[in-house]
Order: sequence, then structure tokens, then C-alpha cells
Amino acid sequence: MRRSRLSWSDRPAGPRHAAADFLERSAALTLEPARRAQRALAAAQAKYLAAAFDAALAVLATAETGPLEESQRARAELLRGQIAFASGQSGDAPRLLLKAARQFEPLDVRLARETYLEALFAALFADRPALGGGVREVAEAALAAPPAPHPPRALDLELDGLALVITEGYPAGAPMLKRALAAFRLMNITADEGLHWGWQACLGAGLLWDYGSWDVLSARWVELARDAGALTALPVAVTTRALVHLAAGEFAVAATLVAEVDAVTEATARSIAPYAALALAAVAGREAEASELIETGWKNAERRDEGEGLTFLNWATAVLCNGLGRYEQALDAAQQASEDSPADPFANWAAAELIEAATRIRAPERAAFALQRLSAAASASETDWALGVEARSRALVSHDDNAEARYREAIDRLGRTRLRVDLARAHLLYGEWLRRAHRRIDARDQLRTAHQMLTVIGADRFAERAARELRATGERVSKRTSEPSAQLTVRENQIARLADEGLSNPEIATQLFMSPRTVEYHLRKVFTKLAISSRNKLHSALATSRGQQ
Repeated sequence: MRRSRLSWSDRPAGPRHAAADFLERSAALTLEPARRAQRALAAAQAKYLAAAFDAALAVLATAETGPLEESQRARAELLRGQIAFASGQSGDAPRLLLKAARQFEPLDVRLARETYLEALFAALFADRPALGGGVREVAEAALAAPPAPHPPRALDLELDGLALVITEGYPAGAPMLKRALAAFRLMNITADEGLHWGWQACLGAGLLWDYGSWDVLSARWVELARDAGALTALPVAVTTRALVHLAAGEFAVAATLVAEVDAVTEATARSIAPYAALALAAVAGREAEASELIETGWKNAERRDEGEGLTFLNWATAVLCNGLGRYEQALDAAQQASEDSPADPFANWAAAELIEAATRIRAPERAAFALQRLSAAASASETDWALGVEARSRALVSHDDNAEARYREAIDRLGRTRLRVDLARAHLLYGEWLRRAHRRIDARDQLRTAHQMLTVIGADRFAERAARELRATGERVSKRTSEPSAQLTVRENQIARLADEGLSNPEIATQLFMSPRTVEYHLRKVFTKLAISSRNKLHSALATSRGQQ
């Protein structure tokens, strides 16, 4: 039995807009000023959740002209900050949210702490002073705020953990973040709570290099966003989920999610940075596509004061250039990324790219600080992902038997995870080291494994690196033969998988905001590329790819 899917028009997005319009109309018809302001505030909140940001601001302005209680004014300030953040005005959001958090302190400690956490995330995203909303200022204000009621909630633990990471360093905050992550995974939350705090939970998982939690929490976040038709949260949730699949080497699934983000943002006329698309292009080594996305991303991030966006762009540039063998460029980009906030996962992940690039241009001294930072994070997180990447990075700056032991440790640890990209790169680096040590037979084993893994998952430029190394050992390397699904475009892949689930052309068309005729056109191309003649053969044609994922 196929899994039921709803089109966006069938999901609760329509009722959300209807509810917002109803509340706005109700406010307009209310004569009593205080009640009118209260209803206008509720309408603004509903429009924000429906991703109608301009309309939300207009109704919010109406609410603020009426008599509001102190708590309602704080809620209005909170909403204004949330709208600023969600609509891309990242530079304004930290200041507004920090002001709201301080207003809530004497009124509602729990809500004050929730708002401090939102302010902290907004400041991390901007990652610059941003008109008084700088990361350290918010972190210090949060630590000075009234303590959480007992027992602390997951978000209370995350707030304290992140604030400690920012003010005292990664090892100081990691234990608290672990408690927060465990609480997020176990807590019985409402749909609204899950939607509201999904990003915070997922960032905590990425910061701790905890792939299992990242996987579970991102899947829950996406499911909640889809079921609720939450158009504000959905693009970010799906982007996060795409990165989870990308790290596992599941490029086809990641590409399908990238297409979903495109469809939702196009339908809602929202502007969201194409982080998932860029990450996929960078790891896959699609230079032209990645370079275009990076150039556009720089312009948008600087225009919108998205400091975290700049960190991500530098990380993606470093990954792309390491795959291409352009180590000077990779080093420069990774250096910029790794100097950013310790509470940014991409800044931490960039340390590994920096170490690889530095050792490839024989400048290991430039890797010293990055290795120190990476080792501290790995020791504090204690996950196989972090410890595996740290062992792989330490092997690069080690010599003789120490290097070999660390490469083997990296392969052993990463082999216990789903992180196929990092594992394949460990085999590649070990093979390169063995060849340079003139151990050609041993090198071939590692390089064959790396080449096969990287080819299958679609990391083409890293696969070419492995192929060059294999040829240097004297081994012939056959020309790459792509698996059938890898020949499909992102849109074709998405349509093929939906058709394989049993959706009809009209259902797929509604899901993807296109006409049934366009779906039929794409399916004909899919059948041609996969050398099949009907839908009932799709499953077997895609089975190899799906089984590898």
C-alpha cells in the first residue's frame, strides 16, 4: 500500500490563511479598542505562521496603536522580531528579540527564556553586532536572566548550553547541550512546540556531531511541518533534512528534498538561501552550479546580514575546492569559516577542511589551531562522527606509524556510522598517504574502496581524486558508469520517486505545483533514461539506488 501524500492545497496551509483572515476581519469589526488590539495581535500571529509577513506587519501595526497590556506589548515586540528573522531581516531580529526577552523577565520567566533562545539563534545567524544584538551580548544577557523553573525544559538546557559555548568555549557548554538533546528526543511535545523548536534541536545535534539525533529530530521536524502546512518552518526543516541525507551519501534523496524546498518557496514567494542545493553541488563537485550558487549566496548574505550564511558559504567553498584539488582556495575559505562562532556547526566542520587543505600544500603549521579546536570538540562530544573526523585530521599531520593508526581509527569509527561521505574521504586520504609511503599494494585497496564509494554516492570530484591516485599506483581505472537514477535531473528524480510511490500524474502535479501534462513530459524522459516502458518497472529501475541509501 502506498503512503498517502497530500498536496499543499490539501494541507492545513489553507485553513491557516483562512484563520488569519478571519481574525483580521474580526479585529476590524471590533469597536472596543482593547479587544480590537488583542484580536489584531492574534491575527498578526496567525499571518506570521502562514508566512504572510507583510500582512502580519500591517496587522501588527494596527494592534500596537490600540491599548495593550505590558505582556501584550512584549508579545508584539517578540512577534516583530520573529517576522524580521523569518523574512530575511536578520540584522534587525536580534535587537528586537533581545528587547522582548528583557520585557518578559518580570512578567513570565519561562517565556523570557524562550525569547532569549530565539534572540540567541537570531544573533548566531547574523553573527555580527547587529545593532546591539551581538552573539556575546545576547549570551551574557541569557546567563544573567532568572534561572529556569525546576525541572528545566529542553529549551532551557539548550539556552544555557549555547550561552556557555559562546562565552566560555565548546567544552564548557557541551555537557548541557547533551542533556538538552536527550530531552528534545524524549519529550512528548505538541505540534506547535515541535515546529517552533525544531531548528534549535537540530542545530544542537549538528553542533555535538550527533548524527543519530540529527536524523531523528530533523525527520520529526519535517513531518510536523508537512502535516501542519507550516510554510514558515517547512523550507528550513526540509533544508536541514536534505543535509542529513547528504552527509549519509544519499544524494538522490537530498536532491528530491532540494526540489521540495524550491517548490514551497516558489509557491509562497519566499526568499530562502539555497543552502541544501549548494551543499549538494559542493560535495558532488558540480563546479559550475556550486560556483554560481556561491556567488549569489555571497550577495544575498551580505545584503541580509546573514553571518551564518557567510560561514556556510566558506565551508561549502572549502569542500568544493578540496574535491577539485584547489587546496590554496580551500584553505583560505576554511580559514575564514573556522574562525567564526564555536556555536556554529559549519565553523566546526570547516576545521577538518582546513586541516586537509593545509597538509596538501605542505603547510601543516596553519592547521594547528584548527586541529586544537577540532580535538576539543571531539573530546567533548564523544561521538564516532566527531572522533572519526578528528582521527582522520590528526593522521594528516602525523608521521609514520602514528598516522596509520589514526587513519585506521578514523575508518573504524566512521564505519560504525551512516556517514558515508566522511568514511569514503577517510579511505581516500589513507590511500593517498600509503601511496606516498610507496606502499602501492596497500594503497590500491584503500583507493579502490574510496573510488567505489565516492562514485556510487555521486561525489564525482573526490572520486576523480581517488582515480588519479589509483593510476599513480599503476592500476587502470575504468571509466565511471553512473547508476541509472544518477542520470536523472533533480526534478526527474523527484517525479520518478513520487510515481514509484503510486501517485497519479494529477497527484504529482498538485504536489509539485505543475500541470499533469508537464508531469507526463518528465515521466517520458525518465522512462527513456532508465530504459523502461511503464510505471510498473520504475521500482526495479530505482531499487539499486534506494538500496544503497
